[in-house]
Amino acid sequence: MANSSGLLKLGTLVMFVSMLIMSFSHGGQAQISCDTVDNDLFPCLSFVLNGGKVAPACCSGIKTLLSLAKTKTDRQSICSCLKSVAQSATDGQLKNAAQIPHLCGVNIPYKISRNIDCSKVK
Repeated sequence: MANSSGLLKLGTLVMFVSMLIMSFSHGGQAQISCDTVDNDLFPCLSFVLNGGKVAPACCSGIKTLLSLAKTKTDRQSICSCLKSVAQSATDGQLKNAAQIPHLCGVNIPYKISRNIDCSKVK
């Protein structure tokens, strides 16, 4: 049975799929914490876990996080948080999360997977 922390981290996975923020951190001072990522993406958790309809608050959280990611360091920080969460997600959860960008009207230029090379995202 998943604990609350695990469920919150799975919610963070949604952003992994939804954002143009995929640069794995290799150092530097991150401006956006994993707590910020978790909080902005928490409304997406239900969809990631169960499918159904994406909550408007989920799309809003994704767009808010995207607007905060102004620098490469920001994007690296977010990706680092999301990539670690993706490692513990099930295939079904990853599939649900992968649908969110389209459903929220956010375009991302890469395929989301556990093996994504975030260092190639600018």
